[in-house]
Formats: sequence, structure tokens, C-alpha cells
Amino acid sequence: MLFNSYVFIFAYLPIVFVIFYLLGKRSHRLAASWLGLASLFFYGWWDVRFVPLLIGSILANYTFGVALSTNYSERARKTIFVIAVASNLGLLAVMKYTNFFILTVNDILQPLNAGPIPILELVLPLGISFFTFTQIAFLVDTYRSQTYERNFIHYLLFVSYFPHLIAGPIIHHKQMMPQFSKDSTYSMSYDNIAIGITIFTIGLFKKVIFADGIATYANGIFNAVAGGSDPTFIEAWGGAIAYTLQLYFDFSGYCDMAIGLSLFFNIRLPINFNSPYKSSSIIEFWRRWHMTLSAFLRDYLYIPLGGNRYGKLNRYRNLMVTMLLGGLWHGAGWTFVLWGGLHGLYIVINNEWKRITSRDSTKLLPKQMAKILGIFVTFLAVVVAWVPFRSESLWTSIKFYYGMLGFNGISFPASWETVLKGLVPSKWVTFSGAFPMIHSNSDELGVWLLVGLVIVFTFPNAQQIAGRLGFDLDREHSNEEGRSVTWRRAAMAFVTGALLYVSFISLGKPSPFLYFQF
Repeated sequence: MLFNSYVFIFAYLPIVFVIFYLLGKRSHRLAASWLGLASLFFYGWWDVRFVPLLIGSILANYTFGVALSTNYSERARKTIFVIAVASNLGLLAVMKYTNFFILTVNDILQPLNAGPIPILELVLPLGISFFTFTQIAFLVDTYRSQTYERNFIHYLLFVSYFPHLIAGPIIHHKQMMPQFSKDSTYSMSYDNIAIGITIFTIGLFKKVIFADGIATYANGIFNAVAGGSDPTFIEAWGGAIAYTLQLYFDFSGYCDMAIGLSLFFNIRLPINFNSPYKSSSIIEFWRRWHMTLSAFLRDYLYIPLGGNRYGKLNRYRNLMVTMLLGGLWHGAGWTFVLWGGLHGLYIVINNEWKRITSRDSTKLLPKQMAKILGIFVTFLAVVVAWVPFRSESLWTSIKFYYGMLGFNGISFPASWETVLKGLVPSKWVTFSGAFPMIHSNSDELGVWLLVGLVIVFTFPNAQQIAGRLGFDLDREHSNEEGRSVTWRRAAMAFVTGALLYVSFISLGKPSPFLYFQF
């Protein structure tokens, strides 16, 4: 079931919402149980065959957690912990990486004329990367005696809670469990509902209008290159930037919708997306993009590897390993490894640049100009790295890069000739209206990219909008003085209603979120 579908908005959500608060008046345990069962139903809507897998994972990890919090010897606890984490990673590896391993072995054996190993018919369970990492973090915290949980209903809800189950955020026990135990969670809050509607609407509008609108061009160009076509300069960069914006609006839209939906039930999800393309460095980018994954990789991979404790070379090695594995987490393919490797290299270069420039107190550029240049260079690096992330193969990525470097010819739309003529050497470029991969007038793609970039770089994000309405999404209590949020002003209600209406009439056939496949 998709957030951007009629059945979810007009059937599932109202039913779950009403029954949750009706039960909440009688029993908090019943209300939490209902929300947990409704979340399992939400997961099973996609493919009911994988509900037993999710329930089995929850039961096993809850049992492991109880055992780890029992007063066993340290040796016994360590053995249980190793078995628990290995079981989770083993399940993830079998379901997600088996065929990747087989394909890699077949590629190695091909020159030897050896018969290929047959591919297994495996269907990747939706959200397995997210609920696996969520539970590994719980097991690690339990082993470290940082958390303790014996309420199975709360644990079931912690893992399966439908706003985050499919595509994150990756939540921590300490962020969620206290909220399930509060009396206020089970009493309707009109302020939370009001802000929840606004944030959900912003996310829905991003997904339905911008992400799905730009997807037509991004998919057309990437699919054409995968099919053997050679992209021109404008097609390669147009496709890369189009996908960069598509993924931005798609993922940020999902994050907004998840936060908004969760507020309907008085639950605060952690912020997972904070205008990452406004970052002036790649280090800052990873503090803003998929923030809960970045925190997980830092706390449960980078720091255990040694972090920055054993010298510069070891630190850079740990960064590269972390980003390579982070890339592989996103998908079972060498394209994702390349994407992770590029970002690992970016971060190493960024750290080295900071180290070198910190020695010299003389600034090469004024602070504001340096920041603008940093944003431009960071965005350019991110666009380049998104190419393998989207490509179906490494060869597709290479062909894309070949086009982006202008080796297939540099041709601009004919309508640009009056603007660019005289600014660029005529012997280097041509002006043509024929860009077959775009499947429409190139000016139309240009408008989408221009509008998208303006929104990305100048508009406030959802949490900033909520803050301007008197509601802090980062804090548990945002109305200490007891005042109502300003959403009740007619202007904001009208804007929210207008965006919601436009989104509703544009739903059509709902498209999955991009992060569903990771």
C-alpha cells in the first residue's frame, strides 16, 4: 500500500485513525496492539507472503533482546549477541545479495567457458533493509546495556510502525519506546493533526507533482542509454539533473509524509531529510541526507571500525569502508558500490581539504562567496555520483559520463541560440531542437529543471515551515506556553487545502517511492 494512493488516504488511514483513538479511551494496550496489527496489514497489502517473515524477524529479535538483558555471564551474552546479529545479516544477505554474488561469479567464470550458475527466483521483501537495521541497532544497544524492553506489543509496534516501515527513517529504541508509554499519545491532539496534515500534504505534493513529473524525463533518458543510445551533452546532464531532482522530491516527499502521518498518532519520528542540496560540503551533505542512515553507519560501523582514533590513514580507510558498505546497503550491484566509493572518496578529499586549509589563516575567497562555490561544487559532485546510483549497469554509467564530458557532441536547444550565440565558440557546439531521448521539446525539460532547482535551493523545507507555524518537529513539546499552532489561520489552511486538492486530482496510478527498492 502506498501513501500516495486513494485506498490509503480514504480508507486505510481513516479507519486506523478512528479505531486507534476509540480504543485509546479504553485501553492503551489495546490501542497499541491495534496500531501494530494495522501496520502488519499495511505491510501485507504489498505481498502477504512476507508477513510471516517480518513477524518471525520481530519474534526472534525480541527473544534475543530479552536474553541479552538477562543476567547471563558476559561470555554467554556475547555469544547470543553474535548469533543475533549474524542471523539478521544472514537473512539480509540471502534475500538481497545471493543473486548479486551469483552474477559476479558468473562474470568471473565466463572467460573460462564454464556453465553459468542459475539465478535463484528470489523476491526482495519490501523494507527488509530498514527493519533489519532498526533491529540490529536495538540489539547493539541492548548488548551495551543502553536499553531494556520486555513489552512485546511496544516492540512489535517499534519495528512494524507503518509510517517508517517501508522506507525509513531508521529509528532507535530510545526515540520511540517512551512515546508508546505516554498517556498523551492515546489522546487526540488537534495541533498535531493540523501540522500532520500540512506536512503530509507537502510531502504528497512533492511526490505526485514534482517527483513523478520529472521522472518521465529521467526515466526516458536513462532507459535510452541502457538500451544502447549515446547521450549528447545536454541529454546526459539533463538526465542526471532530472534524476537528482526526482530522487530529492521523491525521498523528501516520503520523509515528510511519514512525519505527518505519525503526528496523526502523536508520535514524533526523527528528522531524516534536511535540504541536503543546500550543503556547502560533502560532509555537510551526509549530515542532511538520509540522516538516520548516516547516524547508523557512524555509530554502528565507522566508530566500531576505529573511527578517527588511529591516525589519518586508518581514519580514511574506515571512511571508505563505511561508504562502500553504505552503498552496498542501498542495492545489490556494482553500481551502488561505485556510488558509495565516490562518496567515500569525496569525504576523504573534503577532510583533507579542511586539514590543509585550516593551516592557513588567509582566506582565498570572502566567506559568502566561498559558501556559494562550496554549494555549487558539492551539488555537482552529488549529481555525478547519482549516475551509477540510477544506472542499470556500470556500462550505462560509463556511457553517461562519456556524454556528460561532451564526447558525443555538445548540442543545445535551437531556442537557446540567441542567448548563447557569441558566448560559446560555434565550432564546439551546435544548436538543434532534436533530442530524441527527452521525448518532447527540450524546453519543457528545462522548465522542470529550473523550477525544481529554484525550489530546492530557495524554498524552506517541511520542518522550517512547521517552525514558522509555531511547531518544532525536532522537539517533543513545541508549545510550552500553551498557544495553538498558527495553522488555524485561514491563509495556511487555504494553501494546505489547495495543495491537497491538486495532489488528489493528480494521483492517477500511484507510483512506488524510489527508496522502496533499497
